[in-house]
Amino acid sequence: MKSIRRWLMSAVAACLIVCGCGVGTQVSAATQPNQPKAIYKVDTKEKVVALTFDISWGNKVPDPVLDVLKKQNVKKATFFLSGPWTLHHPDIAKKIKDMGYEIGNHGNLHKDFSNYPDSWIREQVALSEKSIYQVTGVKTKLIRTPNGDFNPRVLRCLNNMGYTVIQWNTDSLDWKNPGVQNIVNRVTKRAVPGDIILMHASDSSKQIVEALPQIIAQLRSQGYQFVTVSELLAGAKVSSNVR
Repeated sequence: MKSIRRWLMSAVAACLIVCGCGVGTQVSAATQPNQPKAIYKVDTKEKVVALTFDISWGNKVPDPVLDVLKKQNVKKATFFLSGPWTLHHPDIAKKIKDMGYEIGNHGNLHKDFSNYPDSWIREQVALSEKSIYQVTGVKTKLIRTPNGDFNPRVLRCLNNMGYTVIQWNTDSLDWKNPGVQNIVNRVTKRAVPGDIILMHASDSSKQIVEALPQIIAQLRSQGYQFVTVSELLAGAKVSSNVR
């Protein structure tokens, strides 16, 4: 635990990834200072991962997910909330904040940003940012774009707004409802140190509540501890390795 604390307190540069739609190269900030950036994972030998949950629809799954996290004593996770969902379900959004979990922005309308001009992107992000702040008091600085869609222009626009774009290295595919064990296996067999793990707490993810306790237990049995995305980035090392 002491090594984890030291690691989290060493605020080194984030692992920066220059990419097109979902395909990226990790580069040194010194060599590519003006490139648009998104984060998939960080380079570390510490066995830490960030559990992340997107929410854009429904009120049946979020509370049970929060109950699992509480029961399993997971105190660090990051939730990306859409603006309309936050306004429609303020009690759940406040509960996420009150439980101490990190909150990021998941946009307003659930549409691919790359299909729209910068002015539309700025408007949408500002709307969701306002909604989240109105309900939770959180001024978001992390964003996961709807559907994970972006291109270099979108990244540049969001970076210029002061946002860090968060992708994922391990995708649970829980929204496809492929079966509880398939979800568990995808996460626990693919996770690596410094990973960002994508899951959903929307009602479309019908099997995540049953899968989540097993994911948590198996990752812990592998020696992993859970941190927020921001904590992961604060302890990251800049890499020049190609992904």
